[in-house]
Amino acid sequence: MNIHTHILGFPRIGAERELKFALERHWRGEVSEAALEATGKQLRARHWALQKEAGLDYVTVGDFAFYDQVANHIQLLGCEPARFGFDHQQSPLSRYFQMARGEEQHDHAGCSHAPADGAPASSHYALEMTKWFDTNYHYLVPEFSPQTQFSLACERLVDEVAEAQALGHQVKAALIGPLTFLWLGKEKTAGFDRLTLLDQLLPVYSALLDRLKQQGVHWVQIDEPILGLDLPGAWRSAFESSYWQLNQVGVNILLATYFSPLEENLSLACRLPVAGLHVDGIRAPHELSGVADWLPAHKVLSIGIIDGRNIWRTDLDAALDVLRPLLDKRGGKLWLAPSCSLLHTPFTLAPETGLAPELKSWLAFATEKLAELALLKDALAGNGDSTALAVSRLGVASRRASVRVHRPQVAQRLQQLSPTADRRDSSFPLRQALQRTRFQLPDFPTTTIGSFPQTSTIRAARASFKRGELAAADYEQAMREEIAHAVSRQQALGLDVLVHGEAERNDMVEYFGEQLDGFLFTRLGWVQSYGSRCVKPPVIYGDVQRPAAMTVAWTVHAQSLTDKPMKGMLTGPITILQWSFVRDDQPRSRTALQIALAIRDEVQDLEAAGIGMIQIDEPAIREGLPLRRGQWDGYLEWATRAFRIAASGVGDSTQIHTHMCYAEFNDILPQIAAMDADVITIETSRSDMELLTGFGQFQYPNEIGPGVYDIHSPRIPSTGEMVRLLQKASAVIPPANLWVNPDCGLKTRGWKETEAALANLVQAARQMRGG
Repeated sequence: MNIHTHILGFPRIGAERELKFALERHWRGEVSEAALEATGKQLRARHWALQKEAGLDYVTVGDFAFYDQVANHIQLLGCEPARFGFDHQQSPLSRYFQMARGEEQHDHAGCSHAPADGAPASSHYALEMTKWFDTNYHYLVPEFSPQTQFSLACERLVDEVAEAQALGHQVKAALIGPLTFLWLGKEKTAGFDRLTLLDQLLPVYSALLDRLKQQGVHWVQIDEPILGLDLPGAWRSAFESSYWQLNQVGVNILLATYFSPLEENLSLACRLPVAGLHVDGIRAPHELSGVADWLPAHKVLSIGIIDGRNIWRTDLDAALDVLRPLLDKRGGKLWLAPSCSLLHTPFTLAPETGLAPELKSWLAFATEKLAELALLKDALAGNGDSTALAVSRLGVASRRASVRVHRPQVAQRLQQLSPTADRRDSSFPLRQALQRTRFQLPDFPTTTIGSFPQTSTIRAARASFKRGELAAADYEQAMREEIAHAVSRQQALGLDVLVHGEAERNDMVEYFGEQLDGFLFTRLGWVQSYGSRCVKPPVIYGDVQRPAAMTVAWTVHAQSLTDKPMKGMLTGPITILQWSFVRDDQPRSRTALQIALAIRDEVQDLEAAGIGMIQIDEPAIREGLPLRRGQWDGYLEWATRAFRIAASGVGDSTQIHTHMCYAEFNDILPQIAAMDADVITIETSRSDMELLTGFGQFQYPNEIGPGVYDIHSPRIPSTGEMVRLLQKASAVIPPANLWVNPDCGLKTRGWKETEAALANLVQAARQMRGG
């Protein structure tokens, strides 16, 4: 038998988030580029060693990035946007971070800012950021125009290959494919088609493949996940000629697809002139037999049999039942891998000593998935470790049977749910009139999205409380003081609608999951979201319900400190679902409905406590869309209904807000409108209000707050810049329906830059009012 194992990518952030902390020290000027590069080199070596120790036949090189793998390719392919006006005496890494974070200009007090009022907006704002297919990972969007040029411009990949080879590893290099790279980008010139750039891009890929071949690399993994999408005909047609050209180099290409079935692209993928094809056996198990039949016998078939997107232990018996017939069809030749990069899973279970043994036995993180690959390979070859297989079987069986998972009272509540539970009492115009009478807000009301800076003092208090070093009463008092601090600063700035600042919250999903039944939490289960930003997704393992109020006391305390409206801040059911690792033993729609009922209880308790504005954030609703449009309607029906169930248990004068960010929403505007939130806030500053155009064309009926301040960049936009954005917004949305707010929460920013930016925001709103 000829069975090989490999992975498509590995978590780059480190077992204890070493890369995150090194990045942030570098950005603060505390460590040099050389020190940061040294940290990256150490992490790469450690991760390659883990792959080799697990018995993988190849280590994967090219999956490491200091910020994002798409940004790596922008530099690698020599297409850094001309608008940055880079001084090419700058180091590649400094240019790289400028694309990711924008240009910082500093005044004498050390505060970063944008051009002065009245000056044109800086062209050095960061690249747009959006979701990587249907994940919670964000990538930086390439910008294309007729002037775009490509060249082999960065040595980082070939240097990393040399690093791995020097350590004695058999290397498989990994690249994003040329068609996927173009697809992920954005035209910056009206009427331009980025696919026309393919002819000049392919020779650069060929040159890169030739460099890798000269280094002794025998296999190059080229990721083309867009083969799982509904592609226009021109894009489908481009694949064969593109890969015919790349195949001329003479290096073995493993074409990798994932996240979706191939469907009408199945035969295309199988006949492409490449040496091998990787397919996602988790998202498209029904296609495996067809791929095995269609793929010519001389080509390698790589099966993604381990779930790269979730954390459940693999049912190895079921996996073997799938693999054995495929192995027979392929004449004893097969490659085994996770379905996609393990970037989307935490690093290792080893430090999770606080988990109940039964719960821990159900899980497998990235490092454990390497071991599962080895077990599958040995079992297929007839050399299986019977003890390890027995342990795996026990973990799988325990989860299926556990009384921890099923709660009869939750099932009963779902059965008793009223058919009208997802409807408000009155239409939006009637609600709007009542809300305007109640709140008496000015035109262009100002607010923020929810969180304020999580200072070192806040984090230290929370850590001390979790370690048992700070009594509950002392921790509560510390958080109440932080809330008072946030409220007083907002009042001093002159904001119209306030928030309590979320000092007590570690994360917008984790905070709620910790207070809901059916969730478990890890100590170091971190996953990269973008750059240095990591999240620790909860694990939804059982039926969800709310034992007690989660936010009411904090919000009521904040409201007691001001006469201005105080928004209650909640995370919506779809975002909690999407940003968690979710049980796979029932439909996701059922889990979403359970969460929605828990949030509905909280919304009603906030209203009963006198809170008149309640924001239910749903930034992940677009992210949850199936990649195939034919499946969108079914998902959107249950996802929007879950939101409405969470939001609709209140009276007409209670104003429901929602927030969405960093995704393209224009293709689902009818469904967003169907959510029937009174106010929606969206991210629009990085796109220069482009995202708002669709809302205007659609004639979005409710109120909307387009973000005028990119909180993911340290730069501070001027009042003039924000006024310009608001004027653009007023041209497509009735000004009476416009709010003024940042793009997202301010948790990751410092107070100095936050206050400076919000002062400009308040002044911009006043200018728009004519005051």
